[in-house]
Amino acid sequence: MASDALVIVGPTASGKTAVAVEVARRLSTDVISMDSRQVYRGMDIGTAKPMEHERAGVPHHGFDLVDPSDRFNAGRFAALARTWIADIRSRGRVPVLAGGTGFFLRALTHPMFEEPELDRVRKEAWKRYLAELPGADLERWARALGAGANVRSSDRQRLSRAIEIATLTGRSLEWWQRAAPPEGPAIDPDVFVLDLPRDVLRRRIEERVHAMIGAGLVGEVARLMECGFDERAAGMNATGYIELIPHVRGERSLDEAIAMIISATRQYARRQLTWLRHQLPPAATWLDARAPANELADAIVRQWSGETA
Repeated sequence: MASDALVIVGPTASGKTAVAVEVARRLSTDVISMDSRQVYRGMDIGTAKPMEHERAGVPHHGFDLVDPSDRFNAGRFAALARTWIADIRSRGRVPVLAGGTGFFLRALTHPMFEEPELDRVRKEAWKRYLAELPGADLERWARALGAGANVRSSDRQRLSRAIEIATLTGRSLEWWQRAAPPEGPAIDPDVFVLDLPRDVLRRRIEERVHAMIGAGLVGEVARLMECGFDERAAGMNATGYIELIPHVRGERSLDEAIAMIISATRQYARRQLTWLRHQLPPAATWLDARAPANELADAIVRQWSGETA
């Protein structure tokens, strides 16, 4: 095989899922989702989780792993992904990883530190306390305890994790990242990036958001809230959910919420592209995602297998 794994990345709405399924069908293999929100049960429409018919009989991993109240970080993903990758390789197949969460990919190509054992009772107490704090307070705490400067106040999971590790071990998150051994071996994948002109990406994002609303996203958010998951739940600060919570409460119009979702999604896509341009290896192959999924899949398989066009 040409590499440890085959990776398909790109900004949201670039068509990664459809291309990954086509590639997996050609190689008779499995797809591993690298999406930090598709891990949550009940969050289907707003995370663009592919339905059974969209998976076309291709085995998928990485969906419906935890409840929206649970925190799920890149290290936890990497530990699970290594077991899936090992199983797929044991069958003589190459794993196809697809998604837009860059930190999930980096946790596999540049393994994170092996986290220390934390007292479960004290960790749960911290979790309950930190869940009630505003994002700005979390950020101040995390900065004071040595969290990385690039952690955003909206990223409650990473901020809370930094606080828990520092207070329960006496060492900052940055210290553990420098000094602790890696949690597992690195993978060396062939990476393909689905890229789109800015105007096309903006249009696709807008169409996608309206399609999600039409598919019942408001009802999905309402059902999750009825189950007790609100903006304090780790998964519910995702774009498409956090903007609709006030609408479900009657505090925001649907048109206003939709406009906010589109704006936030476009901002997220820009951040994804910035990360991809600066963090991927120079050997990554960029493809024009305006081409049909089957053509893109053919190109990926040819390059991965070493064939010429």
